[in-house]
Amino acid sequence: MNEAMEITTFQLVKGMTIKDFIAANADVDAWLQKQPGFILRRICEGSDGWVIDMLLWKSARDGKRAAAGIMTELSGSPVHAAIDQSTVDWTIQTCRHRLG
Repeated sequence: MNEAMEITTFQLVKGMTIKDFIAANADVDAWLQKQPGFILRRICEGSDGWVIDMLLWKSARDGKRAAAGIMTELSGSPVHAAIDQSTVDWTIQTCRHRLG
């Protein structure tokens, strides 16, 4: 199994709602669906306001390549201004177990 899970946690900038954030991701979502190895994306918001953005990739290499592309190819995306960059924690790890 070579799948990899990318998990990014962060807070939104003051005044931004999760609905606003999801709308700001329209270009990112369209771009992700065209990326090699992309399987799925889920965005969650905790009651504490922290956002969890989770992506599943066919490999860690696919996820790392796409993460770099989001910062370069999509550098003008409104999604970047929606995130409090000082709170971002990002990781991508190879999956070791799968159920379902």
